[in-house]
Amino acid sequence: MSNLSEIIDGTSITVKEVPSSELSVKLVEMGIMKGTELKVLYRAPFGDPIAVDVNGYVLALRKDEACMIEVEKSVAE
Repeated sequence: MSNLSEIIDGTSITVKEVPSSELSVKLVEMGIMKGTELKVLYRAPFGDPIAVDVNGYVLALRKDEACMIEVEKSVAE
C-alpha cells in the first residue's frame, strides 16, 4: 500500500484508507472513501495539485491532502 501522492500518472487505484479528521468529511463529500476507484490523471508542473478521476469527474487535490489517502493498485491494472 502507498499514498495517493506517490502514484504515477495514468494509474488506476482503489482507496484503502482515509484519515479520520476534518479532511475526511470533505473527501467523502467529494466521493473519496474506502473502496472508491480512482485514476490519477496528471499533476501541475511542480507536482501540486494532483488531478484524479473520481466516478467520472476530475478532482484536484493538494499534495498534502493526497499524502493522507492510502491506496493500492486496482485489480484490473
